[in-house]
Amino acid sequence: MPNRKYRFVVFVFALCCYGASLEAQAPNDAADVRRLTEILQLGDGSVVADVGAGSGALSVEMAERLGQTGRVFSTDIEPQRLREIREAVAHAGLQNVRVIEGGLNQTNLPDGSCNGIFMRDVYHHFGQPAEMNASLYRSLKPGGRVAVIDFPPRSGHTAPAGSRDNGANHGILPEDVIRELSAAGFTDVQQVPWSSPGYFAIVGRRP
Repeated sequence: MPNRKYRFVVFVFALCCYGASLEAQAPNDAADVRRLTEILQLGDGSVVADVGAGSGALSVEMAERLGQTGRVFSTDIEPQRLREIREAVAHAGLQNVRVIEGGLNQTNLPDGSCNGIFMRDVYHHFGQPAEMNASLYRSLKPGGRVAVIDFPPRSGHTAPAGSRDNGANHGILPEDVIRELSAAGFTDVQQVPWSSPGYFAIVGRRP
Protein backbone atom coordinates (compact mmCIF):
# COMPACT_ATOMS: atom_id res chain seq x y z
CA MET A 1 0.00 0.00 0.00
CA PRO A 2 2.79 2.54 0.85
CA ASN A 3 4.49 1.75 -2.45
CA ARG A 4 1.23 2.33 -4.33
CA LYS A 5 0.72 5.66 -2.55
CA TYR A 6 4.28 6.66 -3.32
CA ARG A 7 3.86 5.85 -7.01
CA PHE A 8 0.65 7.89 -7.09
CA VAL A 9 2.38 10.92 -5.54
CA VAL A 10 5.26 10.66 -8.01
CA PHE A 11 2.79 10.38 -10.89
CA VAL A 12 0.89 13.49 -9.80
CA PHE A 13 4.13 15.39 -9.31
CA ALA A 14 5.28 14.41 -12.79
CA LEU A 15 2.01 15.62 -14.28
CA CYS A 16 2.34 18.95 -12.49
CA CYS A 17 5.88 19.39 -13.72
CA TYR A 18 4.81 18.49 -17.26
CA GLY A 19 2.02 21.04 -17.13
CA ALA A 20 4.39 23.71 -15.86
CA SER A 21 6.78 22.89 -18.68
CA LEU A 22 4.05 23.31 -21.26
CA GLU A 23 2.98 26.60 -19.71
CA ALA A 24 6.58 27.84 -19.82
CA GLN A 25 6.61 27.18 -23.56
CA ALA A 26 3.45 29.21 -24.22
CA PRO A 27 4.09 32.34 -26.29
CA ASN A 28 4.26 35.63 -24.41
CA ASP A 29 2.15 37.98 -26.53
CA ALA A 30 3.37 41.22 -24.99
CA ALA A 31 7.04 40.19 -25.21
CA ASP A 32 6.58 38.94 -28.76
CA VAL A 33 5.04 42.23 -29.89
CA ARG A 34 7.83 44.23 -28.27
CA ARG A 35 10.35 42.10 -30.13
CA LEU A 36 8.42 42.39 -33.40
CA THR A 37 8.51 46.18 -33.27
CA GLU A 38 12.30 45.90 -32.99
CA ILE A 39 13.02 43.37 -35.72
CA LEU A 40 10.50 44.89 -38.15
CA GLN A 41 11.81 48.37 -37.33
CA LEU A 42 8.32 49.76 -36.69
CA GLY A 43 7.71 53.28 -35.44
CA ASP A 44 5.27 56.18 -35.60
CA GLY A 45 2.92 55.84 -38.55
CA SER A 46 3.98 52.28 -39.41
CA VAL A 47 1.56 49.97 -41.19
CA VAL A 48 1.91 46.32 -40.21
CA ALA A 49 -0.02 43.13 -41.04
CA ASP A 50 -0.68 40.16 -38.75
CA VAL A 51 -1.20 37.33 -41.25
CA GLY A 52 -3.11 34.36 -39.86
CA ALA A 53 -4.01 36.34 -36.75
CA GLY A 54 -6.16 33.65 -35.12
CA SER A 55 -8.25 35.28 -32.41
CA GLY A 56 -6.35 38.55 -32.80
CA ALA A 57 -4.25 38.64 -29.61
CA LEU A 58 -1.10 39.89 -31.36
CA SER A 59 -3.09 42.29 -33.55
CA VAL A 60 -4.58 43.97 -30.48
CA GLU A 61 -1.22 44.14 -28.70
CA MET A 62 0.43 45.60 -31.78
CA ALA A 63 -2.34 48.16 -32.41
CA GLU A 64 -2.13 49.35 -28.82
CA ARG A 65 1.66 49.60 -29.06
CA LEU A 66 1.65 51.56 -32.34
CA GLY A 67 -1.09 53.93 -31.20
CA GLN A 68 -3.38 55.95 -33.43
CA THR A 69 -0.57 56.99 -35.78
CA GLY A 70 -0.05 53.36 -36.82
CA ARG A 71 -2.29 50.83 -38.51
CA VAL A 72 -2.68 47.08 -38.26
CA PHE A 73 -4.13 44.77 -40.89
CA SER A 74 -5.37 41.60 -39.18
CA THR A 75 -6.07 38.64 -41.46
CA ASP A 76 -7.31 35.08 -41.20
CA ILE A 77 -9.00 32.57 -43.49
CA GLU A 78 -11.54 31.21 -40.98
CA PRO A 79 -14.87 33.09 -40.56
CA GLN A 80 -15.00 32.25 -36.85
CA ARG A 81 -11.53 33.68 -36.32
CA LEU A 82 -12.46 36.84 -38.19
CA ARG A 83 -15.44 37.28 -35.86
CA GLU A 84 -13.18 36.76 -32.85
CA ILE A 85 -10.72 39.36 -34.13
CA ARG A 86 -13.49 41.91 -34.64
CA GLU A 87 -14.82 41.22 -31.15
CA ALA A 88 -11.34 41.60 -29.62
CA VAL A 89 -10.76 44.86 -31.48
CA ALA A 90 -14.15 46.23 -30.42
CA HIS A 91 -13.60 45.17 -26.81
CA ALA A 92 -10.26 47.00 -26.79
CA GLY A 93 -11.87 50.09 -28.34
CA LEU A 94 -9.33 50.24 -31.16
CA GLN A 95 -9.82 52.31 -34.30
CA ASN A 96 -6.56 51.49 -36.07
CA VAL A 97 -7.19 47.83 -36.96
CA ARG A 98 -8.62 46.67 -40.29
CA VAL A 99 -9.77 43.05 -40.42
CA ILE A 100 -9.30 41.30 -43.78
CA GLU A 101 -10.24 37.81 -44.94
CA GLY A 102 -7.04 36.22 -46.18
CA GLY A 103 -6.58 33.59 -48.84
CA LEU A 104 -4.89 30.21 -48.83
CA ASN A 105 -2.16 31.39 -51.22
CA GLN A 106 -2.40 35.17 -51.01
CA THR A 107 -2.57 37.79 -48.30
CA ASN A 108 -5.40 39.85 -49.85
CA LEU A 109 -3.56 42.90 -48.55
CA PRO A 110 -3.21 45.97 -50.78
CA ASP A 111 -0.02 45.89 -52.84
CA GLY A 112 2.81 47.92 -51.35
CA SER A 113 0.81 48.77 -48.25
CA CYS A 114 2.92 47.50 -45.35
CA ASN A 115 6.10 48.50 -43.58
CA GLY A 116 6.08 45.12 -41.90
CA ILE A 117 4.30 41.76 -41.98
CA PHE A 118 4.48 39.08 -39.32
CA MET A 119 2.97 35.66 -38.72
CA ARG A 120 3.24 33.35 -35.71
CA ASP A 121 2.48 29.61 -35.87
CA VAL A 122 1.28 30.14 -39.43
CA TYR A 123 4.03 29.67 -42.00
CA HIS A 124 4.28 25.89 -41.70
CA HIS A 125 0.59 25.64 -42.67
CA PHE A 126 1.15 27.16 -46.12
CA GLY A 127 0.32 24.56 -48.75
CA GLN A 128 2.00 26.58 -51.52
CA PRO A 129 4.65 28.70 -49.82
CA ALA A 130 6.11 30.02 -53.09
CA GLU A 131 2.78 31.61 -54.05
CA MET A 132 2.17 32.94 -50.55
CA ASN A 133 5.67 34.36 -50.29
CA ALA A 134 5.22 36.15 -53.61
CA SER A 135 2.03 37.70 -52.21
CA LEU A 136 3.81 38.70 -48.99
CA TYR A 137 6.51 40.35 -51.10
CA ARG A 138 3.96 42.33 -53.12
CA SER A 139 2.16 43.44 -49.96
CA LEU A 140 5.28 45.12 -48.56
CA LYS A 141 6.58 48.56 -49.38
CA PRO A 142 10.14 48.66 -50.74
CA GLY A 143 12.37 48.25 -47.71
CA GLY A 144 9.57 46.60 -45.74
CA ARG A 145 10.30 43.58 -43.59
CA VAL A 146 8.67 40.20 -43.03
CA ALA A 147 8.99 38.15 -39.84
CA VAL A 148 8.17 34.45 -39.62
CA ILE A 149 7.74 33.11 -36.09
CA ASP A 150 7.50 29.34 -36.01
CA PHE A 151 8.82 26.21 -34.31
CA PRO A 152 10.94 23.27 -35.48
CA PRO A 153 9.39 19.79 -35.87
CA ARG A 154 10.22 17.11 -33.31
CA SER A 155 11.44 14.90 -36.15
CA GLY A 156 14.18 17.35 -37.04
CA HIS A 157 12.94 17.17 -40.61
CA THR A 158 10.84 19.58 -42.69
CA ALA A 159 8.07 17.76 -44.53
CA PRO A 160 6.92 18.76 -48.02
CA ALA A 161 4.61 21.76 -48.15
CA GLY A 162 1.06 20.77 -47.31
CA SER A 163 2.23 18.07 -44.86
CA ARG A 164 3.87 20.24 -42.21
CA ASP A 165 1.01 20.52 -39.74
CA ASN A 166 0.72 17.18 -37.97
CA GLY A 167 2.61 14.46 -36.14
CA ALA A 168 6.33 14.54 -35.53
CA ASN A 169 6.77 16.69 -38.66
CA HIS A 170 4.55 19.46 -37.27
CA GLY A 171 6.51 22.69 -37.81
CA ILE A 172 9.36 23.75 -40.05
CA LEU A 173 13.12 24.13 -39.72
CA PRO A 174 14.47 27.69 -39.77
CA GLU A 175 16.86 26.96 -42.64
CA ASP A 176 13.91 25.97 -44.84
CA VAL A 177 12.08 29.22 -44.07
CA ILE A 178 15.27 31.10 -44.99
CA ARG A 179 15.58 29.17 -48.24
CA GLU A 180 11.94 29.72 -49.26
CA LEU A 181 11.91 33.44 -48.43
CA SER A 182 15.18 33.95 -50.28
CA ALA A 183 13.74 32.20 -53.34
CA ALA A 184 10.85 34.69 -53.27
CA GLY A 185 13.26 37.62 -53.63
CA PHE A 186 13.63 38.71 -50.01
CA THR A 187 17.11 39.87 -49.04
CA ASP A 188 19.04 39.89 -45.76
CA VAL A 189 17.07 36.80 -44.71
CA GLN A 190 18.36 35.56 -41.38
CA GLN A 191 17.46 34.04 -38.06
CA VAL A 192 17.37 36.48 -35.15
CA PRO A 193 16.95 35.97 -31.38
CA TRP A 194 13.34 35.51 -30.31
CA SER A 195 11.43 36.21 -27.09
CA SER A 196 9.29 33.09 -26.50
CA PRO A 197 11.01 29.74 -25.74
CA GLY A 198 10.61 26.97 -28.28
CA TYR A 199 10.12 29.35 -31.21
CA PHE A 200 12.49 30.88 -33.74
CA ALA A 201 12.27 34.07 -35.79
CA ILE A 202 13.30 34.60 -39.40
CA VAL A 203 13.41 38.12 -40.83
CA GLY A 204 13.72 39.19 -44.45
CA ARG A 205 13.48 42.47 -46.36
CA ARG A 206 11.91 43.51 -49.64
CA PRO A 207 14.64 45.42 -51.54
